[in-house]
Amino acid sequence: MSTYKRAIYPGTFDPITNGHLDIIKRAYRMFDEIIIAIAESEAKKPMFNFAQRVHMVKAATSDMPNIKVIGFNNLLVNLSDELDANIIIRGLRAVSDFEYELQMGYANASLKKELETIYLMPSLEHAFVSSSVVRTILNFDGKVEHLVPAKALEFIKCER
Repeated sequence: MSTYKRAIYPGTFDPITNGHLDIIKRAYRMFDEIIIAIAESEAKKPMFNFAQRVHMVKAATSDMPNIKVIGFNNLLVNLSDELDANIIIRGLRAVSDFEYELQMGYANASLKKELETIYLMPSLEHAFVSSSVVRTILNFDGKVEHLVPAKALEFIKCER
């Protein structure tokens, strides 16, 4: 049995935030490979289209060689089978995240017993940062420099 550890960090990343990047960096120290799986999530009507979100995440993580960025539009348990990865990483900012994430973790485990979900908390400075907060600020042309990775910010400025 291999000791190589691959984990999946799924999300919409609309857009990627410094909170996401904080979780990615923490997980990066724990696993040999992180696969950032970007959900198409058209039902959520994202601000940025799928290709833009993939581009921003790739740009923001370009200095981390063991990061792979992919898109997906199926069940996370099926994706974990395809990628031979039985560890899911999720971020928890506040108690309000916990109930939803716990429910999803249990649902995934009910579909695939071997699937483990690991919950990581962002640093305190990023605890309030969410994609929805960033989108709201962007809708009013507010400053988001302190909320998103610099390479994603460059893209956001060009697209808006």
